[in-house]
Amino acid sequence: MSKHTYDVVIIGAGPVGENVADRVVQGGLSAAIVERELVGGECSYWACMPTKALLRSTAALRAARHLPGSREAVSGDLDVAAVLRRRDSFASNWKDDGQVSWLESAGITLYRGQGRIGSERLVEVTDASGTTTELTARHAVVVATGTAALLPDLPGLLESTPWSSREAATARTVPARLAVIGGGVVASEMATAFAALGSTVTVLARDGVLPLAEPFAGKRVTESLREAGVSVRLGAEAGAVKRDGNGTVHITLTDGEDIEADEVLVAIGRTPNTQDIGLETIALTPGSWLTVDNTLRVLDQDGAPLGGGWLYAAGDVNRRVLLTHQGKYQARAVGDVIVARAKDETVDDAPWGRHTATADERAVPQVVFTEPEIASVGLTAAAAEAAGVRTRVIDYDLAAIAGSVLHADGYKGHARMIVDEDRKVIVGFTLAGPDVAELIHAATIAIVGEVPIDRLWHAVPAFPTVSEVWLRLLEAYGH
Repeated sequence: MSKHTYDVVIIGAGPVGENVADRVVQGGLSAAIVERELVGGECSYWACMPTKALLRSTAALRAARHLPGSREAVSGDLDVAAVLRRRDSFASNWKDDGQVSWLESAGITLYRGQGRIGSERLVEVTDASGTTTELTARHAVVVATGTAALLPDLPGLLESTPWSSREAATARTVPARLAVIGGGVVASEMATAFAALGSTVTVLARDGVLPLAEPFAGKRVTESLREAGVSVRLGAEAGAVKRDGNGTVHITLTDGEDIEADEVLVAIGRTPNTQDIGLETIALTPGSWLTVDNTLRVLDQDGAPLGGGWLYAAGDVNRRVLLTHQGKYQARAVGDVIVARAKDETVDDAPWGRHTATADERAVPQVVFTEPEIASVGLTAAAAEAAGVRTRVIDYDLAAIAGSVLHADGYKGHARMIVDEDRKVIVGFTLAGPDVAELIHAATIAIVGEVPIDRLWHAVPAFPTVSEVWLRLLEAYGH
């Protein structure tokens, strides 16, 4: 058994682990990173990049068909094979040579295999041949193992070989009939993609479509899916699943109805990848989410930093926010605070400090790449009310903006701004409409910077752009 020592050891080489390692090395410490699959993680190969590549071609064709001139130039349908080839290229054909090369150039040492915590500051890596290597961390171990798709305990489901988000993102062919169990982001995006690629899609949305978003967002996506031929079954709940001898999947609903499909995608949530990382050796429960403090140190059963604070958790695995960009944001804070503590420097752990991830609680941006796109940041109106914030909610029809008329014929969209009336700052913002993804960062800056409403009046939007919605919202507010 070989043994090596580094300042920091990171378990998980997805975008979160990579960013932790990069910040640590830039801070003058040494870092080793452990990965059991592909360097680059879920986002690069099975989530963000390949799925958005699937969706982009269909969105571009849809946009072209909504404009006179370009509409007449479109003479055919999607080239599905070309879409899938482009998707493959965005996933680097499921090879991580480029990511490995980046690690080497950044001075980060890679160990391939399953990483398990053996004891305080010790990680044991078992590679594919069964050989074990011991890695000792002088300062910190960081868990950045992410999450996997959650499969419910439905009779017959596992035996029916369901798709998770991974199988949907990497599908080699388009099923004639696809059933989707779930109504959240993954379910909505994949229903959008596969309907455009030619599948007959049925969505079983027990809790509704995009239930955590503003109600108008879920309503508009539901309407759009139905216009695209998707059967959206609000309130429908799967009770059992069976794949017959011909390969057809039968989903029996709790009301007794039978839904048939060629494939079934289960998209109801995520579960932490902590089942096999040695948590039992440090008095934590395998398979559990890791609870952290404001500098992302893992807490023990008593709520104190475990072992004095040598173990950190960044990204999905700590359940704060299950989004890649937010995990990378946490990773930068983690890497920097480890360096600060190693060098006995001051830790800036106040709200919005360098070593905290305050935005996790107050300003999380998210885009759902459906038709229409849904872009949001901060609190929904319901969440603000539940938090006891005295708010005023301002809504505006994006179709009334000059820029939207130029964007497409028959443009449909909606904007909502939520103002904290006591502090006179924005605490939430949601947009629904074509290509609104690129508009949300302005709202993110306004919320993070706590820019007063009076000052926002002086941020003049260019004409004619859809960003003019800011002016209209402020006018509606009373400025």
